[in-house]
Amino acid sequence: MTRAVEIRAPSGETEGTRSQILRWLKRLGESVAENEPLIEIETDKVTVELASPGSGVLREILKQEQEEIAPGELLGRIESGAAAGAAAVATPAIAAPAVVASAAGGSAGAPARRERRAGAAAGELSPAVSRLLRERGLDAAAIRGTGPGGRVTVEDVLRGGTAEPREPGAGADAAGEIRRVPHTAVRKRIAEHMVQSLLRTAPHVTTVFEADLAAVLADRSRRREEFARRGVPLTLTAYFVQAAVAAIRAVPEANSRWTDTALEIHEPIHIGVATAVEGTGLLVPVLRDAGSRDLFDTALGLNDLVTRARAGELSPADLRGGTFTISNHGVSGSLLAAPIIINQPQSAILGVGKLEKRPVVVDEGDEEKIMVRPRCYVTLTLDHRVMDGHRANRFLEALVHTLGAWPA
Repeated sequence: MTRAVEIRAPSGETEGTRSQILRWLKRLGESVAENEPLIEIETDKVTVELASPGSGVLREILKQEQEEIAPGELLGRIESGAAAGAAAVATPAIAAPAVVASAAGGSAGAPARRERRAGAAAGELSPAVSRLLRERGLDAAAIRGTGPGGRVTVEDVLRGGTAEPREPGAGADAAGEIRRVPHTAVRKRIAEHMVQSLLRTAPHVTTVFEADLAAVLADRSRRREEFARRGVPLTLTAYFVQAAVAAIRAVPEANSRWTDTALEIHEPIHIGVATAVEGTGLLVPVLRDAGSRDLFDTALGLNDLVTRARAGELSPADLRGGTFTISNHGVSGSLLAAPIIINQPQSAILGVGKLEKRPVVVDEGDEEKIMVRPRCYVTLTLDHRVMDGHRANRFLEALVHTLGAWPA
């Protein structure tokens, strides 16, 4: 007796979430075990695996690779039962031709095994990856796969491949040849989100202050070894998170969401920290309950998020639910960035510029002296519907005071 097991997209996605099939890990006619990885789905800038809901044979694929999917949508069906098992045994050739075709001489078995060890066997490549490889004249074995089991993904080909082939005479201008780099799905998603936030949602306004970090650097110098002994690096970002919490408490509307009927001010403070990930783009993992954390717990949480972001181990839940965002663009040398695009549906984003020594005039009694101080520019880009300039200035006043008087 057989029965059909439905394969459905994950449900419970938050408002505004968009997902797409990155690739199927099994092909029609192949057997699959329950809880075995079946589909790679790209959601909120991360790739997650959807496990098989049952054992049997993949009989129907309703949504193809690169197609967008909705929460709970039917993606395919698995035929389970004894007849399905017999059918799987009787139809091994469905997956075999691609593997055999990829073998360069010799028996089909040995080359296929070598390619599987490299994570690049043609039988493990999705149609989208195979098409890209053909278009670019690339060998899958020459590309390091970052997918499950070392499989080669579309992003791997785009990162590791050369320029798209051009027709003779095409792609040249007075300045020389043009190299085209196709947009990845993640880059397209980031672009759409930026345009939506800046041009179609929130009127952006930016205010700029300068922060003195002498007290923070002195405190960090005192605590750094202690934190290291406890297995946690003490970064400046941890101090900025703590200072942002103090500023949010002074100006709660910075931790809010605009709606047509009311301003929804969040009581919990969940701070997203913009993190650049090579080959992927900008991710914003969320440090939850930042308002209840001390400096050590803040540093611990940040280290966990950043480490997993750079290892490609974030889950969609790690990127959801932020109420405020910090962009420490100064780590790559930027002094000032304005406006930094607000991470919708939030109301504000803090920008932190490069820390550098600057000459400043300070009062010492009745005298004015020029001293060299470690300082950086901080910006608050805000949704002008939510707050006016004086409230934004009040936020940065609280932030700068907290940093300058550390520990309070």
